[in-house]
Amino acid sequence: MTYPPLLIPPYGGKLVDLLVPAEAREDLKAHASALPSLQVSDRVVCDLELLAVGGFSPLDRFMGQADYQRVLDEMRLTSGHIFPIPVTLPVDPSPAIRLDADIALRNAKNELLAVMTIEEIYPWDLAEVAQKVFGTQDLRHPLVAEMHRWGKLNISGRLQVLQVPRHYDFRELRLTPAQTRARLAQMGRRNVVAFQTRNPLHRVHEELTKRATEEVDGVLLLHPVVGMTKPGDVDHYTRVRTYMALAGRYYAPDRILLALLPLAMRLAGPREALWHAVIRRNYGANHLIVGRDHAGPGKDSTGKPFYGPYDAQELVARYSDELGVKMIPFRQLVYLPDEDRYEDITKVPPNVRTADISGTEVREMYLNNGRKLPEWFTRPEVAEILSESYPPRHKQGVCIWFTGLSGAGKSTTAEVLTHLLLQHGRQVTVLDGDVVRTHLSKGLGFSKEDRDINIRRIGFVAAEIVRHGGTVVCAAVSPYRATRNDVRAMVGSDHFVEVYVNTPLEVCEQRDYKGMYAKARRGEITGFTGIDDPYEPPENPEIELDTVHHTPEENAQIIINYLIDRGLIRPTERLAMGDGLLTPR
Repeated sequence: MTYPPLLIPPYGGKLVDLLVPAEAREDLKAHASALPSLQVSDRVVCDLELLAVGGFSPLDRFMGQADYQRVLDEMRLTSGHIFPIPVTLPVDPSPAIRLDADIALRNAKNELLAVMTIEEIYPWDLAEVAQKVFGTQDLRHPLVAEMHRWGKLNISGRLQVLQVPRHYDFRELRLTPAQTRARLAQMGRRNVVAFQTRNPLHRVHEELTKRATEEVDGVLLLHPVVGMTKPGDVDHYTRVRTYMALAGRYYAPDRILLALLPLAMRLAGPREALWHAVIRRNYGANHLIVGRDHAGPGKDSTGKPFYGPYDAQELVARYSDELGVKMIPFRQLVYLPDEDRYEDITKVPPNVRTADISGTEVREMYLNNGRKLPEWFTRPEVAEILSESYPPRHKQGVCIWFTGLSGAGKSTTAEVLTHLLLQHGRQVTVLDGDVVRTHLSKGLGFSKEDRDINIRRIGFVAAEIVRHGGTVVCAAVSPYRATRNDVRAMVGSDHFVEVYVNTPLEVCEQRDYKGMYAKARRGEITGFTGIDDPYEPPENPEIELDTVHHTPEENAQIIINYLIDRGLIRPTERLAMGDGLLTPR
């Protein structure tokens, strides 16, 4: 394949293409029908799509052991090419996983995507990946928590891709690297500035992208991620609608290309920013705007950001010449109301009036309160879309997750809390551990693996309820810290309230009306949390309750007060009877 001479060539010189030619597909499908199948995760599906179309060039498979290890240690493939993120296919051991065997890769809907010939099987170390790629083993990092449920082996080998995932939304914007390059070449400019985003665009982003493209006489590749982003982010349907409104009305049509990137983000901060630069080169960009705390996952369990604000910019700049993609820093622009324009904050003279709204203020002062954003901050079309799609905070979903030993008082407090939430106008779903095991997780035992499956099932249901604006109260022992943090990531930290019911073991045993602790002490049952299986208490829960010195009613009110302070429920007026009338007091 030849590439337009104007644009920077793909990384490695050519785009990888793993799609099976049309004339060979039927034979391969027939072959695949007799093969053992591996149902892969949504993350693997995203990775497979970008491998297939060349988005990860020069990588042409899920990484083998040599590539994987060098990526961890040096951010390079064995070929020497820069590649900072491991792209692997983790699996659990099974008879189907054996060398030189073919295996059919299928998605969650059991649709056949590809056939892999297994050429390598090797173990991987979670702690090593967490420390080297993410710089932390803190379970508040969404990917560190998620990796605890990945298979313990990685497999690699030749891929024959029959189809990429079917996308029914925004199909005209879902451009492959080859299609993107062809569109960019038609615009006739050598320089392409890519803008990575997983958030709605406001005026400051618009100003920044326009200035960046003008400075290099280039074209803007507005390239939002529509695969897997940070849990709790604005959904991509809403975001893409805002991008379309902006691109169609406020940019010169020959200076912008809007295309969607089906990337599963790792939220790996600096390493991820460099990975984004590699990917954008494959799509034809030779410049990348890198923001403050680019691809950061937020704060760790101590409340501190995982990465420094400029770490990503520094890393991309360090490899810029070798990679051929120039780093453009996201400069902080502020609005000058007296002049009705934006200016770089470093160029604003003293005593000049400025206006700015932080991302936190956008959510908490405006969207969460149902207020439209001011026109100087965001275009009215964007404000309208966000107001339609982003309900006030008290109408957003929330998960209250009780964790603690058996007999700690989780279910009792949850029952009181449920009535108070209903009193405050919230419709509530209760997912109690015992009830869930009867209906949702019947047949599961009490091994660590089965317990994790049970908690993740509860978490999946809870996340769906929250996504649709509901309130869900979950009460389950959930003894393992990694699994609870994985559920937090599913739900989204802004909508997850972890309530640690901190009741001493001896008190729980005294309350044990089922006699389970006594049986565990006698050895009649094994693997019982608190006796011969550990309980890992939360490191920094949103709320910690004492059920020895406080009643369930008092503890439930503590949670209610917290939810009111967070804006997740509205306070009700206290009413008293007076002269036959209801009088607020």
